[in-house]
Amino acid sequence: MSDYPYAERFGVTSALPEQGRPRGQVLAELSAMAAEEDAFWETGKVSGTMYCGDHEHYAFLTEAFGRFAHVNALQRDMCPSATRFEGEIIAMVLDLMHASAVEDGEPAGMVTTGGTGSILHALLAYREHAAKTRGITRPNFVKPETGHPAFDKGCHLLGIECRTVPVRPDTTTVDPAVVAAAIDENTVAVLGSAGNYPYGTIDPIAELGALALERGVGLHVDGCLGGFILPFGEELGYDVPPFDFRVPGVTSISADTHKYGYAFKGSSVLVFRDKALRNAQYFHVAGWSGGKYMSPGIEGSRSGGLLAATWASMVHLGRAGYRGYAAEIFRTAAAMMDVVRSHPELRVMGSPTFCFSFTSDDFDIYHVADFMRPRGWRFNGQQYPNAIHMAVTRPQTRAGVVEAFAADLAEAVDYARQQQAAGATAESGAIYGGVEGGLTSEIEDVIVMFMDAMLDAQQGVPAEQV
Repeated sequence: MSDYPYAERFGVTSALPEQGRPRGQVLAELSAMAAEEDAFWETGKVSGTMYCGDHEHYAFLTEAFGRFAHVNALQRDMCPSATRFEGEIIAMVLDLMHASAVEDGEPAGMVTTGGTGSILHALLAYREHAAKTRGITRPNFVKPETGHPAFDKGCHLLGIECRTVPVRPDTTTVDPAVVAAAIDENTVAVLGSAGNYPYGTIDPIAELGALALERGVGLHVDGCLGGFILPFGEELGYDVPPFDFRVPGVTSISADTHKYGYAFKGSSVLVFRDKALRNAQYFHVAGWSGGKYMSPGIEGSRSGGLLAATWASMVHLGRAGYRGYAAEIFRTAAAMMDVVRSHPELRVMGSPTFCFSFTSDDFDIYHVADFMRPRGWRFNGQQYPNAIHMAVTRPQTRAGVVEAFAADLAEAVDYARQQQAAGATAESGAIYGGVEGGLTSEIEDVIVMFMDAMLDAQQGVPAEQV
């Protein structure tokens, strides 16, 4: 399958054209690409990625976005709507995270551009707050190895030492005692996930909170994946332990509105137990010739459209809407895990809920991924050990998807047994966002080539098409 399927059909724009193209022609080309790409995930066979999958909802958000797409959220005097949208989004997330339980701070928040944005701002806040209140100049941050790599990226960018600790193989969650051993006088915060991306399991937040209080450090709960579905799972009676501000010691939480909040991509919320922590990462330059400059976050200009669409999604669905979709997702995830457990060769890792990972002790699980990919299934790959996971979203709740999963998985297990017996090597591998193409040889070089292929549009395109 080509990485550049449109080059032959539509050509490649290698320079700004002298004369523009008619709007109708441009829209027709966009429509063709969108229809073909939507067909991939509309089958319900794609893990995560498309959390909503409801075209009517997308059309509603598109209309809301369009009303404010041209608005710069930076210019609040001209566009007070952005203040309303952002403030109410934050208030709704604080409510969802039980900020009313906080008695030792003034809860606050901010809207960011996504999970990585929320993580970066959390790390920045902890670094700056610790510098101001504890005099820390060489900060470190402790994370379980299942914690999202955005924490590693953020620490790298912000000059924070990232201390990664192992998780327990049986539960796929972190041991607070191991975290405690990694904390020292320069630790600004520790991490717990609710749930972690690889396995969908929830770290022992209550124990981590007690540890954070005892050692005088912050505790960030990464709810980017689970923040907008786990609370409703708890309301529905599923075994979801408290992970929010009801837990003493939790000082910040990230939750992605663009995942199970069913907003457009580029939207997440970061909330803090106390405003002082959030405000520590504010930035301002009072003496600039262009005027006094101030920024509550890393970004400057932002489209008011994303704020409007995120707000519209939340106020339209309400608790009842989210709860209803969560019920369907939890039921579907349980049914799919039952399918996996029906095969003695397969093992679900830990005790997950809506997002689960499975492996095999009898064969390389990537043989299963190899077989199921031509059937339209797109899993996410894990490593150490090799595993594949399914983040169940609304498309999986459609009629017939669980049955198709059961039928295809049964054949895939037989195929994997045969491949293992023949000593064959699986083609799939552990790449974030998919399992296509095992990475071998010089890993760093291959990763650079992979990223180049995403950014360099003309790479691999015949010269006559450029």
